[in-house]
Amino acid sequence: MCPSLCSMDTRELRFARAMVFAIEEINNSSELLPGITLGYQIHDSCASVPVAVQVAFQLANGLQQLYDSNKVCSRSGRVTAVVGESGSTPTMSISRIIGPFDIPQVSHFATCACLSDKRQFPTFFRTIPSDQFQAEALAKLVKHFGWTWIGAVRSRSDYGNNGMASFLRAAYEEGICVEYSESFYRTDPQNKIQQVADVIRRFMG
Repeated sequence: MCPSLCSMDTRELRFARAMVFAIEEINNSSELLPGITLGYQIHDSCASVPVAVQVAFQLANGLQQLYDSNKVCSRSGRVTAVVGESGSTPTMSISRIIGPFDIPQVSHFATCACLSDKRQFPTFFRTIPSDQFQAEALAKLVKHFGWTWIGAVRSRSDYGNNGMASFLRAAYEEGICVEYSESFYRTDPQNKIQQVADVIRRFMG
């Protein structure tokens, strides 16, 4: 159970429902994957890396009993692929666990360029472009508007740190001066966030 019951990430719920809809469409079609029935389990990582790691171990640790309401007996099921996670940091953690078992992982939202490294993440795939393309596009956008002196703020996470590193390289190649690059995380204390705000305010003044 999630540590906090006071909020729900409705975006993640929509992702899960979209996956369920797609699987049901495939199973009900005689043309898409004839003779094959797809099954699934949905686990909530609660936006927590430790929870995501725990689930990854559960998936990689072997056979679980699956029950089919249309049949009179149970059967053993083996996890053949993992869909998710949305965030890059939990995705990396999961991939490091299930990768050695040759279980493919497909993410619909993890964009960190670091995940393209097949030496570290050989069984990872995604349906969304890498942050490298986003970083290059942002640098070109900044240059297009003639902004040659800028500041940058990022999330202090694998997603934010790697994305910013890609952007800084692209900005340098475009001749853009990045005066500062500050980071914070959503759970940081107020004084840390205030420090970042002070840096922004100082350079804007």
